[in-house]
Amino acid sequence: MKVSTLLAPLPAGVADGVFPAGCPSRTVLDHITSKWGVLILLSLSEGDQRWSELRRRAEGISEKMLAQTLKTLERDGLVRRDAQPVIPPRVDYSLTERGRELTALLIPLVTWAFDHAEEIIGGQS
Repeated sequence: MKVSTLLAPLPAGVADGVFPAGCPSRTVLDHITSKWGVLILLSLSEGDQRWSELRRRAEGISEKMLAQTLKTLERDGLVRRDAQPVIPPRVDYSLTERGRELTALLIPLVTWAFDHAEEIIGGQS
């Protein structure tokens, strides 16, 4: 994958390169770049999934963290929860339009991390 090495300018709201502590973008960045947030978003970029599928794909996530992460991403308008009135209960999770827009930006970042992980981790002393 070819990625531009041209640096994009910081948003106009970031005066002098300072990221104010109360800036809402810091909260959003915390949610989407959390350890589990990225993995859940990337999993859902491949289509609707149920709880058990998400838990399997985000290997190592606890039930508590999966529930918390899904609630946060749903509250942020990135993930949609569709509970179907059937027995046994069925809940599907999917990306919203905003979530699809975000994952289109995350996939190149994660691809870069995957491509360089061994070199970076191997170079640590």
